[in-house]
Amino acid sequence: MSFEPKNPAIKWVEDRLPLPGMLHHALYEYPTPKNLSYWWTFGSLAGFMLVVQIVTGIVLAMHYTPHVDHAFNSVEHIMRDVNYGWLIRYMHANGASMFFIVVYLHIFRGLYYGSYKAPRELLWWLGLVIFLLMMATAFMGYVLPWGQMSFWGATVITNLFSAIPLVGDSIVTWLWGGFAVDNPTLNRFFSLHYLLPFVIAGVVILHIWSLHTSGSNNPTGVEIKDKQDSIPFHPYYTVKDLFGLAIFLIFFSAFLFYAPNYLGHPDNYIPANPLVTPAHIVPEWYFLPFYAILRAVPDKLGGVLLMFGAILVLFALPWLDKSRIRSARFRPIYKQLFWIFVADCILLTYIGGKPAEGAYLIWGRIATVYYFVHLLILLPLVGLFEKPKPLPASISEDVLSKKKPAKEEAANA
Repeated sequence: MSFEPKNPAIKWVEDRLPLPGMLHHALYEYPTPKNLSYWWTFGSLAGFMLVVQIVTGIVLAMHYTPHVDHAFNSVEHIMRDVNYGWLIRYMHANGASMFFIVVYLHIFRGLYYGSYKAPRELLWWLGLVIFLLMMATAFMGYVLPWGQMSFWGATVITNLFSAIPLVGDSIVTWLWGGFAVDNPTLNRFFSLHYLLPFVIAGVVILHIWSLHTSGSNNPTGVEIKDKQDSIPFHPYYTVKDLFGLAIFLIFFSAFLFYAPNYLGHPDNYIPANPLVTPAHIVPEWYFLPFYAILRAVPDKLGGVLLMFGAILVLFALPWLDKSRIRSARFRPIYKQLFWIFVADCILLTYIGGKPAEGAYLIWGRIATVYYFVHLLILLPLVGLFEKPKPLPASISEDVLSKKKPAKEEAANA
């Protein structure tokens, strides 16, 4: 459908730069499957949180001093002296956790409904690239307050690269900008932390472009066959996304105003001291599953390889999953294994926050083994031997089949 604006000003712009037409197609008339649930709102929530992080980050950068002698005090200055600085800083710090929450839910929704399968492999890859960039950005941002956990977290994580044969020590020296975590480290981390969100925004544009090229997946996993299977994005899904955003903001505000430090670590309110090591060094909660995998292996290099492998293996999912059926709704065995996998990831998160000793270490190793067994062995085998339930002929048939029992029940009443 061609876009013909009635407003003269918009028409003038459209004739010279067809941006209004692109936005009209992408946000207004874009044909979307008519059966999308609220699980599909987490993509737009992730976009909203990216904007929040960029805006609050720019404001914080106006008052932050990236120097080891002043960084901690500049954060305290933001909290105490800048008008609403406490709100902006807490919004940014808790916003990182909220960003990861919605992205993790977005990823698990993709796993459940098979959104990584053809023709959406590139869409899935771009999403994982965004996730990796988020992790790098969040790690560098965690260093900036220059508290105890910031300093020692940076020391521990950057030292992991020293396990790489031949070039490991050179990489660590390059990351540090010297021979220890010090002022050059803080400066380059601040620079990259400021830059990477804009790189993420660029990859998000590619992600959305790929989405609009291959089309949205849906709870049935059945592709759109005719116009009856789809509805315009606006107003149906804009309203749905706004309702989801309202609920999410209530959740976000609960942390922001009533428990702003709940997801942080108290040691980060102590200025960084290279001579005093904290009793228990832990990263932020969203890194804990991978931290548990790292510590599950006695060998340093093996732990590093396994930690990065835990993310890189997700890039191979479109080929590891042999089933022709996308949605777990029609895959009874895969659905059970999916929830076991979710429980395993939650267990890894819990173990990652505990000391690497005793029962915690044993359970961490068991959970790590299952993580890779699930993805590399169980997923391909289930795809080959599972007998799925029959798929609906179309999206419309699936939607109408859900309405019939309700009508029959109303008629009997």
